[in-house]
Amino acid sequence: MKLLEGKTALITGAARGIGKAIALKFAQEGANIAFTDLAIDDNAKATEVEIAAYGVKVMGFASNAANFEDTHQVVEAIHKEFGRIDILVNNAGITRDGLMMRMTEQQWDMVINVNLKSAFNFIHAVTPIMMKQKGGSIINMSSVVGVSGNAGQANYSASKAGMIGLAKSIAAEMGSRGIRANAVAPGFIITEMTGQLPEEVRASWAEKIPLKRGGTPEDVANVCVFLGSDLSSYVSGQVIHCDGGMNR
Repeated sequence: MKLLEGKTALITGAARGIGKAIALKFAQEGANIAFTDLAIDDNAKATEVEIAAYGVKVMGFASNAANFEDTHQVVEAIHKEFGRIDILVNNAGITRDGLMMRMTEQQWDMVINVNLKSAFNFIHAVTPIMMKQKGGSIINMSSVVGVSGNAGQANYSASKAGMIGLAKSIAAEMGSRGIRANAVAPGFIITEMTGQLPEEVRASWAEKIPLKRGGTPEDVANVCVFLGSDLSSYVSGQVIHCDGGMNR
């Protein structure tokens, strides 16, 4: 039997990158997939087709994850369409990097709203459903910089540190209802965004990593499969580092 057979997963920001890898891996393990992105464009529709190839039910939903009311409406529509929500992966995120002295209030607010407030919005909307089901798994996508901080990324680092605190708090609040919450902290992951960095920059990153390579979106997806499945039924309130040994 597949690890996520019979489960429905809601993954935010999953039209591309790490979110897409998680959706594909979940589908491969038998989960039905509801995913959100800011718009269901041609790229998102192509992702739908890729996921559907695994023989599961899939539907993309346009969602402004930073908007509280919009999020609740989307979750209501997903619940109506799929009948249940067993796994929530809060993956939606952006960067607006800059040194603190030059960072604008808008840059700060945008990153906090999209990365952290969106997770609050979706958890707020999903937990009543999970409570009625007497169980569920919430996975917050944090980052290595949410643990260690990073110059030029005060807004991003703060948002990702917040994802850890949020997961730990939900684990404490909701554990008695059978709801687990954990955070994943990826390190240097090779995506379209990092792939645009100069070769020497990527080589420098790899040199600092004990495994001497960047991670793949699939590496992160595998951790999420574990946290979403019953294999982790006694794991809650934890931060799982997926960083090749960077944070030892």
